[in-house]
Amino acid sequence: MRAPKADLQWISTFLDAQAAEAGSARNTLLAYGRDLKDVAGWLAHRNLGFETTSREDVESYLISCDAEGLSPATRARRLSAIRQLFHFAFEEGWRGDNPAIQIKGPGRGKKLPKTLEVIEVDRLLDAARKTGSKPEDRLRNTCLMELLYATGMRVSELVALPVAAARGDPNMLLVLGKGGKERMVPLSPPAREALRTWLQVRDDQDRARQDKGGTASKFLFPSRGRLGHFTRHWFYHLIKDLAATGGIDPQKVTPHTLRHAFATHLLANGADLRAIQALLGHADIATTEIYTHVLDARLAELVLDHHPLSRDSNTAAKPRSEKDP
Repeated sequence: MRAPKADLQWISTFLDAQAAEAGSARNTLLAYGRDLKDVAGWLAHRNLGFETTSREDVESYLISCDAEGLSPATRARRLSAIRQLFHFAFEEGWRGDNPAIQIKGPGRGKKLPKTLEVIEVDRLLDAARKTGSKPEDRLRNTCLMELLYATGMRVSELVALPVAAARGDPNMLLVLGKGGKERMVPLSPPAREALRTWLQVRDDQDRARQDKGGTASKFLFPSRGRLGHFTRHWFYHLIKDLAATGGIDPQKVTPHTLRHAFATHLLANGADLRAIQALLGHADIATTEIYTHVLDARLAELVLDHHPLSRDSNTAAKPRSEKDP
């Protein structure tokens, strides 16, 4: 049975966010789309939809996939798509729960989020200062990147920031997160300076626009598009350009990578996990705990790369004999 329009809209919006914020590859998005449409069709056949799906419904769907003879890898992929869709729906405030959060699949290792070294973030910030056809574009790009790394905001939160939030040289910004939840995020000195500088330029541009008969913009980063501010897709392409300019593999960098870097760098420097949860706007501490695994993996990598006992037999130091002092 064909999926209802409401469920197809859920899928479309979810895939747009995956493309813009997570930088998912085209083939990944196509696979998610196929899997979720299959789920929606299965639910529609039973007069159900994503808005009312229960845990038992998801489990019944997975049982039916097993009965069809689908491989464990395919079933795991479909469960992953379902989990991510309902996680997205929960954070967007479409649902008050995630019916798939405790369902265990046939078993696939959890993929750790990609992050960046501090030196790579510095190169991105330096690239922002140099990228843009006009000086005001470079100031805007610098402000965007400084704010993103200093606060760990989602890119959707960043591009839609109201200009009112930036007035008065604030030490902290009030951010409207997913599900309409507000939180305060602190600004670093470089981010405050970039914000002050951009705000002057932005206000000059706004006044010039009004002098020509235009209307004042309520956004910190206004644009001529339908939304009135820059989009997640626009920022996705910007950060890819900055990565190339900074000598970083663009495949390694997405808008969400800066959010991961923010969290892992804070954790590496001793920040409390609960504080990071509050700064990121995570509803569940379990979502934030993934960064402890990222840090553990990075520390293990450092040991393997640099500890003398991790070298192979050809380069390892010669063991001491019993006669050695």
